[in-house]
Amino acid sequence: MKDVTPLSEGWNLLHDGSPLPAQVPGCVHTDLLDAGLIPDPFIGMNEHEVAWVGRRDWTYTRPLDLPPSAHERTDLVFEGLDTAAEIAVGGDLLGRTRNMHRSYRFDVTGRSGELSVRFTSAYTEAEAVKELVGERPNVYPEPSQYIRKMASSFGWDWGPTVVTAGIWKPVRLETWSTARIDRVRPVVTVADGAGRVELRVEVERTESGRSRTVTAHATVAGAEATTVVEGDRATLVLEVPDPALWWPRGYGEQPLYDVELTLLGADDADSGPLPLDTWHRRIGFRTVRLDRSEDEHGTGFTFVVNGVRVFARGVNWIPDDVLPSRITSDRYRRRLEQAAAANVDLVRVWGGGLYESEAFYDACDELGLMVWQDFLFACSAYPEEPPLRGEVEAEARENVVRLMPHPSLVLWNGNNENLWGFRDWGWESELAGATWGEGYYLGLLPRIVAELDPTRPYTAGSPWSGSWEHHPNDPAHGTHHSWEVWNRLDHGEYRASVPRFVAEFGWQAPPAISTLRRALPGEDLAPGSPGMLHHQKAEDGNGKLNRGVARHFALPDGDFDRWHYLTQVVQARAVAAGIEHWRSHWPVCAGTIVWQLNDCWPVSSWAAIDGDERLKPLYHELRRVYADRLVTVQPEVDGLAVALANQSADAWDTEVLLRRLTTDGTTLARTRLTARAGARSVTRLAVPDDLLPTPHSPKEYLVAEADGLRSFHFAARDRDTDYPTPRFEVEVRPVTGGGDRVDVVVTAHTLVRDLLLQADRLGPDASADRGLVTLLPNEQARITVSGVSGVSGVSGLSADRVREAIFCVEGS
Repeated sequence: MKDVTPLSEGWNLLHDGSPLPAQVPGCVHTDLLDAGLIPDPFIGMNEHEVAWVGRRDWTYTRPLDLPPSAHERTDLVFEGLDTAAEIAVGGDLLGRTRNMHRSYRFDVTGRSGELSVRFTSAYTEAEAVKELVGERPNVYPEPSQYIRKMASSFGWDWGPTVVTAGIWKPVRLETWSTARIDRVRPVVTVADGAGRVELRVEVERTESGRSRTVTAHATVAGAEATTVVEGDRATLVLEVPDPALWWPRGYGEQPLYDVELTLLGADDADSGPLPLDTWHRRIGFRTVRLDRSEDEHGTGFTFVVNGVRVFARGVNWIPDDVLPSRITSDRYRRRLEQAAAANVDLVRVWGGGLYESEAFYDACDELGLMVWQDFLFACSAYPEEPPLRGEVEAEARENVVRLMPHPSLVLWNGNNENLWGFRDWGWESELAGATWGEGYYLGLLPRIVAELDPTRPYTAGSPWSGSWEHHPNDPAHGTHHSWEVWNRLDHGEYRASVPRFVAEFGWQAPPAISTLRRALPGEDLAPGSPGMLHHQKAEDGNGKLNRGVARHFALPDGDFDRWHYLTQVVQARAVAAGIEHWRSHWPVCAGTIVWQLNDCWPVSSWAAIDGDERLKPLYHELRRVYADRLVTVQPEVDGLAVALANQSADAWDTEVLLRRLTTDGTTLARTRLTARAGARSVTRLAVPDDLLPTPHSPKEYLVAEADGLRSFHFAARDRDTDYPTPRFEVEVRPVTGGGDRVDVVVTAHTLVRDLLLQADRLGPDASADRGLVTLLPNEQARITVSGVSGVSGVSGLSADRVREAIFCVEGS
């Protein structure tokens, strides 16, 4: 049997000629941080202080003393090298690498001496490639398109420029004889209730193994198959009658099946066939297709899983740390469990980041989170000449095969915004006929997917209308990115169109107060303070934040806490406005993917979870608007409508209570309407004329309620609304058996709009289970706060202390 020896210990990083202990997996930045040689790039403006690291060459070394082995062959395997490197043993060059997104294998049989991995600066490598292929346009002034590396290492409009280098994934020695498993492609299909697994196996043989008989044996769900490996390839077919189907969360269960493959050598007289190598993965049985048929509204883009049409409730995913070797399996699990708890059912892995580790996709399989996987191209024109073209093909082939066992993976996407960029961002004239990536997105990549993973759909890009016959970002055709609203308009303008699928949209807000205090120690926080501006990477980001607030509220002057609260409110409202509108137009609109779920450092951004893993109010709002059942009041040409969006498998029979109220608590009119929303459908009810608030009235608003769900429509902007001075009581109650949890009970005596308890103001470890809450007079809200033991103890947490951490909308 093949032997595997991890090589995680004994590494050094050479710094100014001296060795430093190095962690593998890791990177130069983490080693220098551990040695106290650089400051934390996440704190203050230290990003500038560590910029030199990315512009230097670095070398990792360790001894390679191979013990005697009965095996014929010894391989040195790197799962990931970041990025341009030379690998040598005893001074003899083994090979060179230039791709972060691939693994590498070197034959080191009989070799010994010092193992060295010398990394060339990513800038040096990128500039050398640029000299070969010529200049190409890029949204950002960094050379990310000339090197196969995580593009966001070079900075983005939410991320710092921290250009890493290092052995960022595990490295090991493999010793083996006769043959080993090189690659396995499990093609999993379901037809007429029966499952079928075709294992396309490729093996590598030693010289002596070429003449030996090798067999492959596989099992799954009680089915078995055995075959002789002819040459270096074999196919095993396993039939599984009536398998349980894998479903997205909210549609069914997520059963997973273990596939075991064993490579066997010739019979031994005593022990029978000798196992040479094994391969194991978990698979799921399901079908997935994209319905891109044309209709009276344009060209659709609807996921169909196991024959069921799905409104995708999605979030965009960026690398969870700008130093990706720090992202652990537990961290993936936490973040993805948070996504599932917010009723998300699809995660788009964005093209400026990574093909994530197995732990990410394993968690998605188990949680029922569909994965939309971008190939790694974003916001740049990419040359198609060597050496890049060969690297692109190699990384695509490796990662398609690596990820295809995962039932959660439902889509391969060619790129992020590059087809749009070619058409709208001046690239076409600037390129003057030079290659820019079209050959990848419309040629190479779809061919690779069709060859290797034919059971999954592929789309050329996001956004993409399906062909050059339509504008790439045409909302009526295919996928659409909605950024005009955030950049220039009020969030109410989301209601101006009904795209077929909204693959990106979002609104910014700063991170939690405790996150800012940790990242900007000692700074007098203000929207325009030096640290705040440094941790705001978007072009005119604060200007857009301020304009977003000013359209609805009086912009606070010199009150940072109030400004911070109002930006959080506007972010949550803006995203909710888009999702509620687009959900109410299912099935014309078949999904929304919010930009973005997570952050890679502490920053003002579009994220729902900030860089210190704290939840913004947006997160809680996602949980509401992505719930199976949603009540929303929608403006229409001739009035208002109440939409009941029902994504559950059961019909929703309910009674809708409508109340026309004034801000002082008077009920002007009320009625009850019976309604039925069928399974996976939307029902709209016209609001009766006597329930319609007087247009632009500063005092009137509508409340729609059904089965504990609620939606509001105010007739005027907040700054024009005659809100009463908010009056409410706060009571703190220990939770029985709750450890360091307390219940905060808020009782309203007036209308209290968008009340928010910022629990981290009580202590950095404190968190609340609810976001924005609007209360009518005499209503109560219970907010559970966890992590309060580090504040002053549960018994010492006073109502007055809690009240200081509560904000709400106030009258002008």
